[in-house]
Formats: sequence, C-alpha cells, structure tokens
Amino acid sequence: MKVLRVFNNNVVLASDGAQEVIVTGRGLGFKAKPGQEIDSAKVVRVFVPSDGRDPDHLAELLSNIPPEMIRLVTDAMTRVGLGQQAESKPTLVMALADHIAGALRRLKHGDQVSYPLTAEVQSLYPAEYEQAERLIAQLNAELNGILPDGETVALAMHLVNAGFSTGDLSYTYQMTGIIQQMIAVIERCYGIELDQHSINVGRFITHLRYLFVRIRQHQQLDREPEPIITSIEQSYPEAMSCACAVADIVRIRLDSPLTSDEIAYLALHIARVTSDAKAERRAARTDAAAR
Repeated sequence: MKVLRVFNNNVVLASDGAQEVIVTGRGLGFKAKPGQEIDSAKVVRVFVPSDGRDPDHLAELLSNIPPEMIRLVTDAMTRVGLGQQAESKPTLVMALADHIAGALRRLKHGDQVSYPLTAEVQSLYPAEYEQAERLIAQLNAELNGILPDGETVALAMHLVNAGFSTGDLSYTYQMTGIIQQMIAVIERCYGIELDQHSINVGRFITHLRYLFVRIRQHQQLDREPEPIITSIEQSYPEAMSCACAVADIVRIRLDSPLTSDEIAYLALHIARVTSDAKAERRAARTDAAAR
C-alpha cells in the first residue's frame, strides 16, 4: 500500500492496488509523504469503503475521532462477529465510536439519556439488538462496566442504520415509526394481532427494510409484466386493498409514491403474514375448545 494523503499521525488514505483504503495505526502518518510505502508494522486497521462514499471524506471524518475509541469499537466488533462490517463500513465504526465517546462524556458529567422506541427496536430488529447487547458486553469488559443497558438501543439503531446505507440516524428512527404504523394498519384491515416476534412477521419486516433502501436509492421495482400484477390483484383482493393503504403511509410520510410492482409485492407479503396469523388464531381456538 502507498500513501495518498496524510490526515494526522494515526490516519492515512492509501492505495491498495486499484482501490483506495483508509489505514489507521499509531504514528502511521508521522512524516509520511504521498507515494511512500505504508509501514505495515504500524497498521492496526484497514477500512475498505464499500457503500459508494468518498474515501477521502471518510478518512477526514475518521481522523477527528480519538484513535483509542476506534480501536475499542473495532476490537469489540471483531469479537462479536462483526469484523467484516468493521473493515467494510467505516461509517458504522465512526458512528459507534463517536456515540460511545459521547456516552462516556455524558456519564462523566452525570447526564442520563433515555432512548425512545426501546420495545420497538427489540421486536422489529431482534438480530441487531442481540448484536448490540454483545457489543455493550465487550465494550464494558474494557470500560469497567460503565455503559448502562440503555445504550444497547442506541447501538442497535446504528447497526440498523448501516443497512440503510445512510449516515442520517433520524431516517432510521423514522423508518421504525413507519413500520409500526404499517403493522397497525394491517392489523386493522384484518382484525387480527400480529406477533412481532414471530418468524413470519420478521420476514415481512425484512421485506420492508429492503423496500426502504430501494426508496432511499430511488430504485423501486418497476419491471413486472402487467399480467403478473393483475393476477396478484385478482388472487389477493383483500391484501391488495390493504397494501394500497400501507402505500399511502409511505406516500404521506416519505413523499414517495410506490410503484404498482412494489404494492403488488407488499400485497403478497401481507397475504402471507396474515394467513399465518389467522391459522395460528384458529389453532388456538381449537385448542381452547378441546379443553
């Protein structure tokens, strides 16, 4: 690897073959000049931006975060099985490190923070919440247990946010609220209550998360032949009506009308998740009657 730009003694933008990478390590940039070979003995981490963000800008942002905080977070991520994300998503590392640094400052001054949507995050994003719990445990092993359990919600939201490929955490909070509103609309349409911890609802939420990514990237599905859309409308009229109501939420909340393809796929997912819920309810009634 060769030096492209030195940001400080600990952060260097480098070329690794044809790609640009961000390299960190104490003293790595000291007296380094563009074109020089990177001293591999000083390299602690190599970040490979993979989300289309400008490596030069990311390196500059990274240089403003204490290197010990970057080390703490990346080591913890590696221990809990998030090592690949630590290397390929520097924005996630920066968001987590910046948050932990801020949390430690607040704790030092005796400030308490209460995070919203705790129950929603636990039920809508169980995988990220579980990863955040393990991250907190690893961080606390190095920080003498100073981080409170409430910080789990914040870290989980940062992990979810990384999936939306956006640095704006407020967007992820907005998505969480919209998902809750969508589920409430489906429950009203069908007169049922969905188990947000079930596998089927989990699959539906995963579909919604990918939908939000497509909306964010202006890449909604819009290539299905008209007969396929018509077939879905005729086969699942109730689900289609409900999907249109859900689509209205997206249009109003995000100012983004859904394509007919997206609405049709929403209808398929709604039909599946409500069918499973109805089957579970019938089974429960049968068991109750048998007793």
